[in-house]
Order: sequence, then C-alpha cells, then structure tokens
Amino acid sequence: MATVRFTRNIQRHVTCPTLEVPGATLREVFDAYFAGNERARGYVLDDGGRLRHHMAAFIDGRQIDDRERLSDPVAPGAVVDIVQALSGG
Repeated sequence: MATVRFTRNIQRHVTCPTLEVPGATLREVFDAYFAGNERARGYVLDDGGRLRHHMAAFIDGRQIDDRERLSDPVAPGAVVDIVQALSGG
C-alpha cells in the first residue's frame, strides 16, 4: 500500500483526503485512489490520463519522471505527494 497525500492548497478546490491505496506504479496508485473520487481525478489528470501541467507528483520526495504514462514504480509503504506546480519569478 502507498499513502497518497494532497496539499491543503489543492484541498481548497477539491476533496482529496489522505488515503492508503494499492499499486506498484503511479498509474495503479492513481487508479485506485481516483476510483472513488472522479472530481479529484479531473483536477489532477487531463482527459488523456496524463498529469496536468499545473500539478507535480513526488514519490518518497523524488519528483516523478513519467508525467504521461505514470509508469514510475511505487514501493510498498511509499508516500505519494501531489502538489500544484509553481511558476513565475
């Protein structure tokens, strides 16, 4: 099981409590998390199932590599953090 967490900033826009879900890849973890929360899915993923440009995902503090297929491995006990990406200067 992996723990999926969202920042408070995201939670202001959509309900997304911290949950433990199964999955060996980020795609499997997201599918398990979003199975019961379609509104959060639409906020985090685009229509093609890719991570939206304004979102960032980290597995155990390391930013993911695959924003399209979400194939990054997720070890048992991992923590997946979802944050809104910041830009500008």
